[in-house]
Amino acid sequence: MESKKVIIFGCRGQLGVELMAVLEARGYAVVGFDRSEVDISDTAQVERAFATQEPAFVVNAAAYNQVDVAEKEPLPAMQANGLAVRNLAMACRQHDARLVHFSTDYVFDGTAGRAYTEDDAPRPLGAYAVSKMESELYAQAYLDNPLIIRTSGVFGPGGLNTARGNFIEAMLRLAASNQPIRVLNDHVASPTYSPFLAARAAELVDRNLTGIFHVGGGQPISWFDYAAMIFRVAGLHPELKPTNEREFRTAARRPKYSALSNAKMERAGIEPMPPLETAVRLYMEARTRVRP
Repeated sequence: MESKKVIIFGCRGQLGVELMAVLEARGYAVVGFDRSEVDISDTAQVERAFATQEPAFVVNAAAYNQVDVAEKEPLPAMQANGLAVRNLAMACRQHDARLVHFSTDYVFDGTAGRAYTEDDAPRPLGAYAVSKMESELYAQAYLDNPLIIRTSGVFGPGGLNTARGNFIEAMLRLAASNQPIRVLNDHVASPTYSPFLAARAAELVDRNLTGIFHVGGGQPISWFDYAAMIFRVAGLHPELKPTNEREFRTAARRPKYSALSNAKMERAGIEPMPPLETAVRLYMEARTRVRP
């Protein structure tokens, strides 16, 4: 069992809680840390965690993802995303452990007008995106065989217990306000259900696959259409209106079309993602169990 010992950083986030469950179910000896226990941007804390646990695998599900705040205060993003992964990669090299790191669709500029593949050249637009690109480069610089999984718009039941929640929770809060809701219809992503993402990440680990893999929700969809789907599944009828990036300015530039192609993952023999509406329905069912 010791040869299957895993440390998961960011264990209490929307993805981390699912990774804990799925890897334990697959027979791994899993130890989880959140930031209050180990700050991975602190080299000494990382070294202590490795020395104490001696893992065979390290999964980094921790991330700084305050996209707009990062434009005004880039240093926290660079520390939490970039330098933290440098620390993990160095420790993995020293302890002969494998690194599994989660990155983002935001490493692309969104101008391709189609789902991105692993062969497409990244071009990050803002400070957050640069920090995530930096994380990938550090993993690849210090390790010969990291597994880097890019994903998009993660949502899952764990979001009910986190301060920032997720897009579904934001839409449900807005619907309860009885005010018109404006959502971008000119930005497209591939929202990803965290239990499905965790299961496929575990498959990649089990198969000893390395390199970069895209594991997105499998369906390119505008945020406006995604919101409409959420309200339809929830049986809600708020006043939903489309808007665009010209009308809805944010501090950070975001890629307009950042959906991810899962073709490489599927060619590796891993099951395709179920339809997004299936994921939204499962989320709503899980939400009811957590919040009766």
